[in-house]
Amino acid sequence: MRVGITILPEARWTDMAPKWQAAERYGFDHAWTYDHLVWGGLPDAPWFGTTPTLTAAAMVTSTIRLGTFVTSPNFRHPVAFARDVLALDDISGGRFICGIGRGGDLDSGLLGESPTVGERTGRFFEFTRLLDQVLTEDHVSYDGKYFTAHDSRNAPGCVQQPRVPFIVAANAPKGMRLAAEVGQGWVTYGKPTGNEEDWWTGLRESGERMTEVLEAAGRDNALFERHLNADGARGSVYESVDRFEDAVGRAQEAGFTDLITHWPRPDKPYAATVDVLETVAAQVLPKLR
Repeated sequence: MRVGITILPEARWTDMAPKWQAAERYGFDHAWTYDHLVWGGLPDAPWFGTTPTLTAAAMVTSTIRLGTFVTSPNFRHPVAFARDVLALDDISGGRFICGIGRGGDLDSGLLGESPTVGERTGRFFEFTRLLDQVLTEDHVSYDGKYFTAHDSRNAPGCVQQPRVPFIVAANAPKGMRLAAEVGQGWVTYGKPTGNEEDWWTGLRESGERMTEVLEAAGRDNALFERHLNADGARGSVYESVDRFEDAVGRAQEAGFTDLITHWPRPDKPYAATVDVLETVAAQVLPKLR
């Protein structure tokens, strides 16, 4: 089981850099940040750009993988974003992971549009497929419903070949099929329920469905990463060491390969103490290697 940590881009870099360095020092396998213009969980909080944040993180770390959790098609174009991907992959020395999802509800309308959920889903699918194409092919031209490309170039190409890994966010079968089509992995926060046991039951069922989708697509299940947002419906796993260990055990039983957690905050969301995180890093993470 690999464990990652998400660091929200909500404070100035002088305060954030030590957290990214600590994430590597503590032994986390990957570190992530959200990709939003405004995040619904903290709509009034300060917020900084995703790609500059990850670039800065790459400059103060050397081994930990770095990712978007998750890239938003709400305000990005695949051709323009491909250049950011190339730069992040290069600056990090091949450590960048591209998480991709449908994007947040709040920032979907900030640029003057009012897309429906169906339109956002269609945009997400088209974005992901075109991003895959422009990162692996040169001289790409495309005319779709949501995006257009005219002779898009991909030089010099990604450090990671044939391109950076895609971790596709999905809860429904259609999204899972997209993950199997173009992704190196899948990430989910599960379906919100009022009961934690029901949440875990749903995750096990989703994992079984993902296995069926992979088999239908001819993908090797053993080579496919399965990431779980451990804080998606439970509150912070760093409320206690026991809670973290319980999440790891249940995630493993449900077939997940990676757990994604969040750096503790003093208030909701993800309220917890750094002391528990440090104890987990010292006593639990080494056992998972």
